[in-house]
Amino acid sequence: MFLVAGLGNPGEEYALTPHNLGFLVVDQLAGRHGIRISRKDSQALAGVGEIDGHRVMLAKPQTYMNLSGASVMGLMGKHGIDLGRLVVVYDELDLPWGALKIKPKGSAAGHNGMKSVIGELGTNEFIRVRLGIHPEHRLESGQDYLLSPMGRRQRKELDEFTGYAADAVRSIIAEGVEKAMTKFNRRAPGLHPEEA
Repeated sequence: MFLVAGLGNPGEEYALTPHNLGFLVVDQLAGRHGIRISRKDSQALAGVGEIDGHRVMLAKPQTYMNLSGASVMGLMGKHGIDLGRLVVVYDELDLPWGALKIKPKGSAAGHNGMKSVIGELGTNEFIRVRLGIHPEHRLESGQDYLLSPMGRRQRKELDEFTGYAADAVRSIIAEGVEKAMTKFNRRAPGLHPEEA
């Protein structure tokens, strides 16, 4: 079974903030593939179903971002999920808004949720889908931006962005990480992968 863990913060006030893109992509996948994310499991809201013939658990850790690893580790241990079948989806301030980067391993790059996941798992060798959230303007405070509601333009582009990311996750599951990287990695929206 695959585990697709979207990182974010629980609570209505954080629902449409840049830091919750991981949750929003998992919601897109759930809607498309008829998976109900309603079961409480290992400090997460989770649901199990199928994507392209593969059994998949979709999960949204409810621990708050900085403790996401405890939930991810709990789900993997309880359900016997291999490290090679873990996909973590999260926002990335180092990438411009709309960019997407699939990586088979790597550092946390300052992302506290990823620091927690890497710390709990004891390795950084798992698949991640990084979603660019840096706006075009200069930021005074990255922290304030992460936890503030998205602007009008971002909300307008949100469905396309999370839909593209959901397609990327589906490709990882169905075709493998290498093929998904070739098809979906992009520096900014509108770029074809070979230009990215």
